[in-house]
Amino acid sequence: MLRFFSKKLFLKDLLEDFVDIHNHILPGIDDGAKTIEDALSLLKKMNELGIKQYIPTPHIMQDFYPNTDATIGDAFQALLGALDSNLLESITLNPAAEYMLDNHFESLLENGNLFTLKKNYVLIEMSYFQAPINLEDIIFKIKTQGYMPILAHPERYSFYHNNLDYYKRLKQLGCSFQLNLLSLSDHYGKNVEKTANYLMEEQLIDFAGTDVHNEKHVEKLSNLILHRKINTLLNGIIENTNQTFSVI
Repeated sequence: MLRFFSKKLFLKDLLEDFVDIHNHILPGIDDGAKTIEDALSLLKKMNELGIKQYIPTPHIMQDFYPNTDATIGDAFQALLGALDSNLLESITLNPAAEYMLDNHFESLLENGNLFTLKKNYVLIEMSYFQAPINLEDIIFKIKTQGYMPILAHPERYSFYHNNLDYYKRLKQLGCSFQLNLLSLSDHYGKNVEKTANYLMEEQLIDFAGTDVHNEKHVEKLSNLILHRKINTLLNGIIENTNQTFSVI
């Protein structure tokens, strides 16, 4: 009896000209690239996957990474100065930030001076241990200040895994969702992968990003195989990400 095997669907086949809106490639200012050499290596390997546009999003986290416009700008300029001219001509880099929803963020929000992804889109994250008690109030304040909140990697917040309906509540409040591409594997654990699939199937995911911190992440992205249904859903999410954030 003849057996027919479907062609494997690799994530990397969807990444040609991808706009990566979440990564940690700026050197020496958070838990991502440690040195300029690390950053250059990451960019080279990500470029080989077809990624051409990058929005670096270093953490701004009061207790661990108290980055400012100045520290982000300095790291960005150092990376630009070290880039090979050929690579520099083939990619775009436009730095932003990933904001932890802590007291410091609320102070920055009141001043109305956030480092956005593009226009008024701002990338936010929460502690993996618990959401802020006043989460809904913070989202409301972000919206009233004229920003569009994008919650980074919602699938990774385990305190919602047994309360999946709350994701829909966050969407109702006007919060967009950004999927980590590695969540489509068991990289962060099976429960995260399961939740990622659920959010995609419920059409709750708006955008995608790599959240790359190191070369191991890039290697895993390169080898990630997708189920056919997830591949179809992800293709639409990637198209939306590119259309929304491309500067070309």
